[in-house]
Amino acid sequence: MKIKIPISTPFLDYEENESLMSAITRGEISGTHGSYLQQFERDFSSFSDCSYGVAVSSGTAALHLAVASLGIRDNEEVLVSSFTNMATFFAVLYERANPIPVDVEPDTWNIDPTLIEDMITEKTKAIIVVHVYGHPVNMDPIVKICKEKSLYLIEDCAEAHGALYKGKKVGSLGDVGCFSFYANKIITTGEGGMITTNDKEIADKAQSLKSLAFGKENKFMHTDIGFNYRMTNLQAAIGVAQLRKIDKIIEKKRMIARKYQENLVDVDSLQLPVEKPYARNVYWMYHVVCKEESGIERNKVMRKLKEYGIETRESFIPYNMQEKLSDKNHIDNLGRYHCPISNYLAKNGFYIPSSPLIKNEELDYVSNKMKMILMEK
Repeated sequence: MKIKIPISTPFLDYEENESLMSAITRGEISGTHGSYLQQFERDFSSFSDCSYGVAVSSGTAALHLAVASLGIRDNEEVLVSSFTNMATFFAVLYERANPIPVDVEPDTWNIDPTLIEDMITEKTKAIIVVHVYGHPVNMDPIVKICKEKSLYLIEDCAEAHGALYKGKKVGSLGDVGCFSFYANKIITTGEGGMITTNDKEIADKAQSLKSLAFGKENKFMHTDIGFNYRMTNLQAAIGVAQLRKIDKIIEKKRMIARKYQENLVDVDSLQLPVEKPYARNVYWMYHVVCKEESGIERNKVMRKLKEYGIETRESFIPYNMQEKLSDKNHIDNLGRYHCPISNYLAKNGFYIPSSPLIKNEELDYVSNKMKMILMEK
């Protein structure tokens, strides 16, 4: 029998089925009404230690809605962690503002707080941090900068549900948190996302904008240029059931990381993920980096793993390396925003199977094949 170990498979069972069928039976299937929508917003915002939640159609929609709700507009600047899914940058571009990439730390792969102040100009309105692969950003110095410079702070928590910074949940540390519930995330609604905030004005603005900014007295007298970013009640029904499993899923993710760490710690050619003293890493994916000095070629390792039935995924390609964007002159001179660490990760990093359903013997199989391939160099 041919072995196939996927990057990720969602943890779904009878609970999701029961919630889904309950919503269908009541005919509550849209994004405009249904009890699961309000319940999911309440439950997830509470889980994230926030007062308000706004359920939306995707993590990308959450990021865009955050930027729009804060009133960031044409030619204003937003500093963004350079090593991230491009949705983080697209959210700024959608509002015709300029995302400015900031390089990352070499060990956490999160935005480097020591680089931020030199990047701030009179046009800077916000900073978007990304808790990449589930490790929280070092937030205290960034919060301090935002307060001193009167900047908004947006957290991209798409990969970090339940991650802790000094005991506090990500998504509650800035002005707005943005989560994704795509099929491979910590919990899923298939597609979907959520904004979290402790600011009622931001929450109300986001709730309005996500649903075409309908008028309150006359529905079709719109109060703004809105979006159709609604999550459906069917998706929310799945989310409510998934949220009951989140602690179990996070513990499994952490167990996967411990197992890989034990198996791979002596492999000198690999850089493994870290967990800083201030952090609880939820290890959305177990991301490793082939050290360039070892002479190991990342793409060769990935091809070999595929031959053994092991699915992998390459690291994100940062904004400053995106050919389409460099052609568009979205910022004055893209070349001046040099991000050597992000570029290094894009060339040498990849992640390996991290499903909450993966078995111990599969973790050992992946680890053993990786060690064998790396020794073949």
